[in-house]
Amino acid sequence: MSLKDKLSELRQRGLADIKKSSDLKDVNQVRVQLLGKKGPITEVLRGMRDLDAEERPKVGAFANEIRDDLTNALAERKAELEEAVLNAQLAKETIDVTLPGTPVAKGEPHVIQQIVDQIEDLFLGMGYQVLSGPEVEEDKYNFEMMNLPKNHPARDMQDTFYITKEILMRTQTSPMQARTLEKHDFSQGPLKMISPGVVYRRDTDDPTHSHQFHQVEGLVIDKHVTMADLKGTLQVLAHELFGDKFDVRLRPSYFPFTEPSVEADITCFNCGGKGCKVCKNTGWIEVLGAGMVHPNVLKMAGVDPDEYGGFAFGVGPDRFAMLKYGVDDIRNFYLNDVRFLTQFTKKG
Repeated sequence: MSLKDKLSELRQRGLADIKKSSDLKDVNQVRVQLLGKKGPITEVLRGMRDLDAEERPKVGAFANEIRDDLTNALAERKAELEEAVLNAQLAKETIDVTLPGTPVAKGEPHVIQQIVDQIEDLFLGMGYQVLSGPEVEEDKYNFEMMNLPKNHPARDMQDTFYITKEILMRTQTSPMQARTLEKHDFSQGPLKMISPGVVYRRDTDDPTHSHQFHQVEGLVIDKHVTMADLKGTLQVLAHELFGDKFDVRLRPSYFPFTEPSVEADITCFNCGGKGCKVCKNTGWIEVLGAGMVHPNVLKMAGVDPDEYGGFAFGVGPDRFAMLKYGVDDIRNFYLNDVRFLTQFTKKG
């Protein structure tokens, strides 16, 4: 049998094997068997060295033609099998669009975020800026520019986590007030801002305390700002969060960054001011601290206290949420228990 006859026979046998291939693995095995270095075509071509010089080019061209035929047949069969696999997968994964859809649970902002959002919306409507600052803060802005120099005894109440002697996790969002005071151009108008964010103190976690909690601090600086402006602002805030039936009273207190300083109480939500166990029979519940900005705070920020003054206040959204919804343990807000959090599905 001549080499051409052997090659023709290999082509017929190879095409038959390719056609019988039932999957991609079979196709690959046939390709290796036919066209591999140890395959029959290669073996037949080794006999070309015994041919005459005139016959070799003809047999070589014929061999290449057969190789091309087999390669094309392999490619076509591979494409057919891949298409069959894809069609089978598509048929298996077909979605019946007539079936009812799977309901998707709709989430809500965290209850504390709801309180923060409500406070921000209120003060934005009153012309305030909402400014956020770094949680890793300088001692200069966290304490010193808030009239709390080093070794001031009031620092003990705000013991925090120190990174270095001058860098710490902020204990309040007041540093943003100092930073903004330094840059504000009062020729363009008064400064009205709130600064929400997370703060850190070295507290022992219990039902009413956490080493990490939220705070919204407010600041208004202008000419002729009075304590009456502060009380009016706090009344608007209390009515927004708790309702019009709640009133606000101010009690003298002490904070290093305000003078005079006050504690703000609202009407007890449990008894409506009549007196109960929740309010210790006073009819009032303490909710925040506030006061008129201390002249030293203004001076350190480069603001003339003889010309400008204002008020500041600090709100705890965590505490507001506890009061508003009757939550008795602040840790519930941070445990990520969906059963607890889904109770607060309505904003505000």
